[in-house]
Amino acid sequence: MIPSLITGFIVLVILFSSFVTVKQGTIAVVTIFGKYRRILTPGLNFKIPLIEFIHSRISIQNRSVELEFQAVTADQANVYFKAMVLYSVNNQDEETIKNVAFKFVNEQNLMQALIRTIEGTIRAFVASKKQAEVLGLRKDIVDHVKEQIDVVLESWGYHLQDLQLNDITFDEVILTSMSRVVASNNLKAAAENEGQALLITKTKAAEADGNAIKIAANAEREAAQLRGQGIALFREEVAKGMTHAAKEMESANLDTSVILFTMWTEAIKHFAENGKGNVIFLDGSTEGMKRSMEQLMSINILDKTRDFPN
Repeated sequence: MIPSLITGFIVLVILFSSFVTVKQGTIAVVTIFGKYRRILTPGLNFKIPLIEFIHSRISIQNRSVELEFQAVTADQANVYFKAMVLYSVNNQDEETIKNVAFKFVNEQNLMQALIRTIEGTIRAFVASKKQAEVLGLRKDIVDHVKEQIDVVLESWGYHLQDLQLNDITFDEVILTSMSRVVASNNLKAAAENEGQALLITKTKAAEADGNAIKIAANAEREAAQLRGQGIALFREEVAKGMTHAAKEMESANLDTSVILFTMWTEAIKHFAENGKGNVIFLDGSTEGMKRSMEQLMSINILDKTRDFPN
């Protein structure tokens, strides 16, 4: 009875051990006496008891690792990188899984090789650049690493999904000097902008002054022209009035010199009313009046002589 129970128990253990569950996102590698046999896909699988063994379980999900390392530029500046590497198994083909399972002894050796390969590729690229160029070459560095390392990773059964350079820094002395350069460039740009603004302001002010002077000159010219036309019209009207008055005086058998005397007195009245404090000296005596009348009459006689010569 006991031997049968023991035999039954052994049979059950062997039977249950022949079933293997593989988790989703994982591939199991089966060996027979240490030699690769086949792969098991996710789900419930069957293996030969006591002959087939699970060598390893390969995750086909994306994996990430963070890197921190130092590189030296062509002008001997130390550059410090912080990066994140995202990688995964290239595909689920049998040959790929065999490379992943047997290329490295364990996961630690894979990580060491992957990290050192990426660091070496970045160091070689940075060594050919100057410190001033490195910050602007973040995308170029990533593209260079992907181009160089994809072939190597493919031989290992992996694929580089993404490389992110999260932080690129320099020594404190270099950072200080770079800050000074940036500050001086900002000051230079500010000074240039202020100079341009001042130049524009001065130019616009000069243009405005020039336009104002031009407008004032045009206005003055038009005003002078109008004043000249007014004076000419005034003189024309005065001449017409004097001609009409002279004809009226002649028709009335009166001396036309009275017109000159009237104009003289009107002029004196105008001086007195609009002088605004100016002093005008006139001879108000009878002799002065007589002399003024004789001078006006002599002017009148002279004009007549010119109009009607003998």
